[in-house]
Amino acid sequence: VYSAPPKTTEKDERMDSVLATFITLVFVMDPLGNVPIFLSVLKDVDPRRRQWVIFRELVIALIVLLIFLFAGSAVLQVMGLRQESVSIAGAIILFLIGVRMIFPSPHGLMGDTPDGEPFIVPLAIPAVAGPSSLAIAMLMVTQDPDRMLDWTIALVAAWAVSAVLLMASPLLLRALGSRGLIAMERLMGMILVIISVQMFFDGVHKFLNLGGAGS
Repeated sequence: VYSAPPKTTEKDERMDSVLATFITLVFVMDPLGNVPIFLSVLKDVDPRRRQWVIFRELVIALIVLLIFLFAGSAVLQVMGLRQESVSIAGAIILFLIGVRMIFPSPHGLMGDTPDGEPFIVPLAIPAVAGPSSLAIAMLMVTQDPDRMLDWTIALVAAWAVSAVLLMASPLLLRALGSRGLIAMERLMGMILVIISVQMFFDGVHKFLNLGGAGS
């Protein structure tokens, strides 16, 4: 006897959309791909402070993500900026980081920083709160501004997954050793350069298309 499939309720659809947004944000934040960046930046930091630095940068990233979720579009409009500028700026930063990972500087990945500690760039931004995740946060609100609680839950949950994996990155640092870290750093540098170039072209392409449509 044929029985019709159960009807999808509005609640089920909301849950599915939240889950889909959560999964998308996890992939975009790319915590596993960020592990080599965290390891490279933190290798000269006092081991006793690494966990604190990671936690601080993760909290900063969460604050930035929430700001863009609740007020990102308004802030860009007030400043006269477009979303494409966020993507292009992030691409340039990632490109410079990638080049430094391939060709290390005697001053370290981030140059001459106090106590060798990064602050905001590049761990909080653009590693965790990158152009893609910021753009998705703004896009969610633009598409359905009445579901701020759903989008906040999806965003915080995706950030929590990234935080757990990245907080464990110092364990990987001890497991890899110096040679393993150098090899991973060079490989990740090449990948970052490729990603940043593609991100730059995507931002320029979207900017030109929008500009052409508006002219």
